[in-house]
Formats: sequence, C-alpha cells, structure tokens
Amino acid sequence: MCGRTCCHLPREVLARACAYRDRQGRRRLPEWRGADGYQPSYNKSPQSCSPVLLSRRHVEKLPLEKGRRCVVLADGFYEWRQCPGKKKKQPYFIYFPQIKTEKSESAGAADGPEDWEKVWDNWRPLTMAGIFDCWQPPEGGDCLYSYTVITVDACRGLNNIHHRMPAILDGEEAVSKWLDFGEVSAQEALKLIQPTENITFHPVSYVVNNIINDTPKCVLPVHLLIKKERKTSGSSQKMLQWLATKSPKKEDPQTPPKAEADVPQWSSQFLQKSPLSPKRGGPGLLERWLKREEDEPVAKRPHTQ
Repeated sequence: MCGRTCCHLPREVLARACAYRDRQGRRRLPEWRGADGYQPSYNKSPQSCSPVLLSRRHVEKLPLEKGRRCVVLADGFYEWRQCPGKKKKQPYFIYFPQIKTEKSESAGAADGPEDWEKVWDNWRPLTMAGIFDCWQPPEGGDCLYSYTVITVDACRGLNNIHHRMPAILDGEEAVSKWLDFGEVSAQEALKLIQPTENITFHPVSYVVNNIINDTPKCVLPVHLLIKKERKTSGSSQKMLQWLATKSPKKEDPQTPPKAEADVPQWSSQFLQKSPLSPKRGGPGLLERWLKREEDEPVAKRPHTQ
C-alpha cells in the first residue's frame, strides 16, 4: 500500500473521537504530546506528521519499555486500482462505515465541499495497528518518533483494488488490547492482526494524485464510469436518412395495384432479386440494400406517391 492518508479532523475533534474507558470504566480523552506538530490534511504523505495512539506507560518512563505497539489514526486512506484499458490508476478513499446522524443525513449525497463538511459530524476514524520507534539525538534535544503501519492481505472487498491493506483494529476493545503491552503479550496481540471486512470505499478524483493538493475534493465521491454515447456508423446514418426520405406511404386497399413498369413495388423488390438468403435482421442485408439503392438508375428507385 502507498501510505497516503486523509486526516483533516482538528485536534480537539480527533481527541473526542478517540475517547476510551480506563480500568475503572471512566471515560477519558487521550493526552496530546507534541500537538503542535500535527497539521490536519486531506492528503497526507508518509513523510508528514500523523496522530498516533500510544500507551501512557511508554511516555511516563524513558527509555521506552518493550512492546512498542501503537495505533495510527486517519479519517481513511487512499489506494489506486489499475483499470483495464486505462493508463491512469483510479484512486479510492477507504474508511470505516459511518453511522449516519441527523446532521449528516441532511447533507444528502454531499455534492460539494460545503455539504461534505456536514458528513464529518461524529466521524469514526480508522484505527490501524502499527509499531513505532524513538531516536534520541546524541547531542541532546527532542526525541524523534517514527512509526510504520502493519499490513496484511487485502479482504475480499478490497482485493479488486489492491492485494494489501492495513491491519485495522475494529473497535475499542481491539485498540486497547493492542496498546496494552503490559497485560497483553505480543503473541496474544498478533491474533488481532488480520484483514477486516468492515470497510467501505468509493472512487475519488485524480486531484489526490498530486500531494500538494490539500482540498475536500480529495475525498469527494465521483462517478467512476461515464459511458460515452455510441456514434452512429456511416452505413447506419445512410439507412436512417433513406428511411426518413424514401419511406413509401401505405397503399389504400381500395386502390388497384399499378403496373410494375409504372412504379416498382419496393417492399419485396430487393429480397426477390438477392442471390443470397441472408439471416433475418443481418447487417449485411441492410448494407446491400443501401448500396443497391445508390447504384440503381433514378428511374428504378422506389419513391413515394
């Protein structure tokens, strides 16, 4: 996977979205560390600063204890699918299914950026299993934290887009177990690393391809396939023109038939003279009709009365 994500939620909103229950069952918010380094963005590259959840034990003591497990947060991530017959890969935005609220339902299909903002009310961030490291500069100064997202084989729903996906921790219990390295062993935590089908996605604009584009258009849904109107072939155009200008009027049953030398009967003329017995509705028959109509002398062409 490419590692491109969207995480545009403000710090306070993201903190509320990551609220958890402690061992006493109390609802708590995570404590921000280095909050100034976080910049919300609709188009984050792997080199940018991203919000990451850690166990408090990791930051209460330094050097860090064992079990450097973390949870990488994002609104969702982007992936590109190679479409047959197209040079450009189609980008997709992939995220947790969201619970509709009164505010988000009023946005309807979220046709524009101003409507899309309403959809983010009560947005559930994607929680991806990761591991992190901390580097202490020899000359002193702030520690440099880095992380990586653990990936697994793609679930059935995403397999058509890409063969890999993040190891997504689905639910508060899974997140807590992954972070609690003191109580949950690595062997037990690894059982959480597996594909999840609880995921949804939609195609987005090519605007996300350029990392400098930081706009809601990066996540807006777009129609993937627009069928072009089929062009009428030259022979079909001739047939339509011929039918429009040369169609005979229906004969009155009371009117006696005219002599063949006077006005030829067009309705069965070509079928009787055709040396072949083409299939009904075959395109070759229509082409021969059109060609013969063009080649015949004017006096022998069918005409209206």
